[in-house]
Amino acid sequence: MSNANNMLILSAGTRNKIVRYFKETFSTGKVITTDMSSIAPAIYEADGHYLVPRITDEGYIDIILDICKKENIKGVLSLIDPELSLLAANKDKFDALGVTIVGSDYSLCERSLDKYEMYKWLVENGYKCAASYMDKEQFFADLENGKISYPVFVKPARGSASIAISKAEDRENVELLCKKSDDMMIQEFLNGQEIGADVYIDMISGEVVSIFTKKKLVMRAGETDKAVSFKDEKLFALIEEFALKSGYRGQIDIDIFDINGEYYISEVNPRFGGGYPHAYECGCNHMALIENNLNGIANKKNIGCYDENVYMMKYNEVMIRKGD
Repeated sequence: MSNANNMLILSAGTRNKIVRYFKETFSTGKVITTDMSSIAPAIYEADGHYLVPRITDEGYIDIILDICKKENIKGVLSLIDPELSLLAANKDKFDALGVTIVGSDYSLCERSLDKYEMYKWLVENGYKCAASYMDKEQFFADLENGKISYPVFVKPARGSASIAISKAEDRENVELLCKKSDDMMIQEFLNGQEIGADVYIDMISGEVVSIFTKKKLVMRAGETDKAVSFKDEKLFALIEEFALKSGYRGQIDIDIFDINGEYYISEVNPRFGGGYPHAYECGCNHMALIENNLNGIANKKNIGCYDENVYMMKYNEVMIRKGD
């Protein structure tokens, strides 16, 4: 087996910069990517790539394990939510090959994917968050009692990338949207400054070692389009406490709202978020933290070590490749 840190990035899609950052950092190892599509541009940034079936196809995980063996992979991660649970559920198989999954355990991946389960956990642990309902009649009762008001969001309890989220302004709208599926959740509309946090929890020590926060200025298709970096010790303390209490490991992405100076936790993605390049370009190199962990080195705590008032502005880019 090679001693090099060969990294496997699954479902790379359009996350070109993530692949580039791993290549810049893992200078002594290879970066390999996978995707089900031959026109997923990020796969071509890597040292090598594989086209694989859908993650729901039978035998998918065996194909990934074969790639790990063939490429002497040391660490693996996915860039899409549904695959996180699949990796975690097969941790023993990766462990047997000496491959570290850069991510959290199965129960945490599942909780992160299920917005109502996350809501219940947040309430039980005393965190401010948006009131959420799976029971439509309970929502209407609270509406009558003045505990909640319109507008509200109606969304699938399990879902990602802001797919199928709708704003409802009245009962008729709520009734209509809830008919779309049995697992629709009604959620309080949080009217405040949206914040994104890119956080790394050391996979050896379990300590929160890096936090980067930004105010989201413009959103597009569920992702941050424009943002500006900022720091607040109160927010850092909340994020650190939350991450430690939850038990996450590796890279996580947290959505938070600032409402009149109080922080409300909205969602957690236990992976690299779409806005992570902002953190990297400001000096929060989480790829280096991953490389240290793969080498058995625990990272030192270095929270908030970046410049404030740095803007990120996304723009479209294209990749041109000649077909086979």
